[in-house]
Amino acid sequence: MKRDSIRTQEKILAAAQAEFARRGYDGARVDAIVARAKISKNLLYHHFRSKEDLYIRVLERTYETLRRRQGDIPLAGLDPIEAMRRLCESTFQVFVEEPDVIVMLNTENLHRGKHISKSPIIRALYDRLSESLRIILKDGEEKGVFRKGIDPVELYISMSGLGYFYLSNQHTLSLLFNRRLRDPENIERRQAHIVDMVISYLTRIPEEGDWTPDLVR
Repeated sequence: MKRDSIRTQEKILAAAQAEFARRGYDGARVDAIVARAKISKNLLYHHFRSKEDLYIRVLERTYETLRRRQGDIPLAGLDPIEAMRRLCESTFQVFVEEPDVIVMLNTENLHRGKHISKSPIIRALYDRLSESLRIILKDGEEKGVFRKGIDPVELYISMSGLGYFYLSNQHTLSLLFNRRLRDPENIERRQAHIVDMVISYLTRIPEEGDWTPDLVR
């Protein structure tokens, strides 16, 4: 019975994710989710209290996917440059291979993060990510390959943004620059560019006039 319950919940969540990704939170309808999942509405409400409850769980599932894919990369024991390279690549690849992640994040930003704020799970996931980055940066500092004083949160926002913006705006950018950004060779080029940008920043010695805290210049 427990296995059946888990399978039912997964079926509902998959259907809900497809509906929310297609129509957003406001446009999605419980009736459409029920139809996609091929279950009764009563069964859906047996597992989830409301549409908002279901949406928050889908968001948690989205962030869990992102963090799981990043966590699948074995970073322990790697030198800091290689560890950072792999983290950059895995962050970009999850956006490439899980397009619903970008759609869900865009939708939640339209709602100013009000649903994420109700989930302690998502914040905990990113606390662990910050700690992983902090460990890699500290290792790089101690080995003399990374500059000092890097904020792991600022670094992740930059690393993530380099891939996120490219894919979330791919349709307009493809038209503006007459380049099909989704073509495999362009995806490969973008991934290499992200790695180069991040590693170049981390390994560059700050110069006079750079925005760097005085204590680490």
